[in-house]
Amino acid sequence: MKKLIIAVILLSMVFLSLSCGQQKKEYRIAWSHYTGWEPWEYADHAGILKKWGDKYNITIKLERINDYIESINLFTAGKFQGCAMTNMDALTIPAVGGIDSSVIIVGDYSNGNDGIITRVGKSLKDLKGKKVMLVQLSVSHYLLSRALDMNSMQEKEMTLINTSDAEIGAIFKTQKDAAAVTWNPILMNAVKTPGASMIFDSSKIPGEILDLMVVHSKAPDELKKALTGAWFETMQALEDKEKMKAAVEYMAANSGATYDEFIAQLKTTAMFYKAADAAKFTKDDKLKKTMDYVRKFSFDKGLFGKAAASADYVGIEFPDGTVLGDKKNVKLRFDDKYIQMAADGKL
Repeated sequence: MKKLIIAVILLSMVFLSLSCGQQKKEYRIAWSHYTGWEPWEYADHAGILKKWGDKYNITIKLERINDYIESINLFTAGKFQGCAMTNMDALTIPAVGGIDSSVIIVGDYSNGNDGIITRVGKSLKDLKGKKVMLVQLSVSHYLLSRALDMNSMQEKEMTLINTSDAEIGAIFKTQKDAAAVTWNPILMNAVKTPGASMIFDSSKIPGEILDLMVVHSKAPDELKKALTGAWFETMQALEDKEKMKAAVEYMAANSGATYDEFIAQLKTTAMFYKAADAAKFTKDDKLKKTMDYVRKFSFDKGLFGKAAASADYVGIEFPDGTVLGDKKNVKLRFDDKYIQMAADGKL
């Protein structure tokens, strides 16, 4: 009997030793404030991220970075394994920087969250000869470029003023001849200014300004599956009448908005609440056309750097295996594997 007790104790000690040696790997994920990314914070708050991390025996540490561009720079430097960013920034920062990155979740696209507003007219033509405030070389600049192309206009017909997003709203309200390109919540507040008009918004180019979760391509399947599962469980909560109110209240408070303001922002954000819709969008050939617009704009503005001889400098791979740009330098991949697994209930 004594030998049996000793054997049990020894086995227990071995098991405990093995358990301690199998500590969960931790993965850091960066995000910053924006309507389409607030659900990540709610997923963390509600325990959804932990639930999915536990399922795949990993720990997901979500960290908010107040400076959006800095969050992408930290991802590019390898400080984070995943980061919330737009399609243009995914191409022009980590991909151009030589980091092989994968888009595993297309969460939404701007459908009115970005716009051009003015107090000096009612159309784009009225911007001729005027000063236009915007964060240069950002998605706002891309939006303006697309708007001008669609109206047979050119940037040289106006003067662009590089202005911090922290200042655009206040300046717009104080200058009677102001014009600006910006995003929500700045946009929705600025357009309430007496005499202000929205003359173009992102709903005119649906599906072009995308909000993504990007990870290092070499990141393990466990992380990619856990992030995708957590995201779409959070989307389910936003569709559930009983859970939605509490979720929106939390996200609104966390982002500094009222409940009604956040609801208004959601209305101009085309969220992919269902994984099947996100998977379908990612496979659609329209995404290739969008990324062709984005890469050409980025190259024209010098965002590919001095080493780039053309827009083909970086390769962009799509779910069907086709590549835009250099097939020998693929650095941005749209991977539909995990959202398709979510759609099929296989995560």
